[in-house]
Amino acid sequence: MQILDGKALSIKIKEKLKDEITTLKKDGITPGLAVILVGEDPASQTYVNAKDRASQEVGIYSKKITLPPDTTQEALLQQIADLNADNSIHGILVQLPLPKHIDTAKVIEAIAPHKDVDGFHELNVGKLSTGSAKLIPCTPLGVMEILKEYNIDPMGLDACVLGRSNIVGKPMMNLLLNAGATVTICHSKTKNLKEKTSRADLIVVGIGKPEMLQADMIKEGAIIIDVGINRLESGKLVGDVAFTSVAPKCSYITPVPGGVGPMTIAMLLQNTLIAAKNKG
Repeated sequence: MQILDGKALSIKIKEKLKDEITTLKKDGITPGLAVILVGEDPASQTYVNAKDRASQEVGIYSKKITLPPDTTQEALLQQIADLNADNSIHGILVQLPLPKHIDTAKVIEAIAPHKDVDGFHELNVGKLSTGSAKLIPCTPLGVMEILKEYNIDPMGLDACVLGRSNIVGKPMMNLLLNAGATVTICHSKTKNLKEKTSRADLIVVGIGKPEMLQADMIKEGAIIIDVGINRLESGKLVGDVAFTSVAPKCSYITPVPGGVGPMTIAMLLQNTLIAAKNKG
């Protein structure tokens, strides 16, 4: 069993991005990323601060915009319109979830597709399904980079994706399909889940349930990617995979923390650089 170290890979990628951004700045282009946070959700604040720090580390101009929880949808849409028109900003990210009175879909669609560094705009989602997207959702893209780093080729593998969210499950399915895998996507309504997971060569789990994937649900030698992150009552961070029992049975596995998580931010920075190059 080999650990897939996303933390080490993210550091390597950030060093490469730093060099590329230094070169780009010599051509008069400084990649700019705007992150909008609406409200005071502690987890969202932590994520936004981490993105802000990581941007500055690699030389990206970071603009953090914090809005009160009672911000109207119209005010948020106007903020996005201003950023769409701002030539110093190449990437726009609205931290989710948004307060309940705001229509998330409308907000995402308001972001200019070429500045949509989350890859959530319908135009970019459509391009992903055809394999032509330049801006791809960060977490699934991070998974693909991990597989590439460890020379794991999805071509011909039976892959199982647990979770059908627009942020992870659906784009993950498309990326694996585009890479030549045979993909089964499972979710909370899937019947005979164990039957499907136990025949998969590669399982990507992003279902939001602590330690949901157990050792008796996988076959010997399976590759396990754990996208989940959950805090137990004890305070311990765990993934959606029961790591202790699953790890001895598989060939490769991502840890939590230190697996997919650090790659999500690294891919956001990479998307911002791509957006700046395309605009520049």
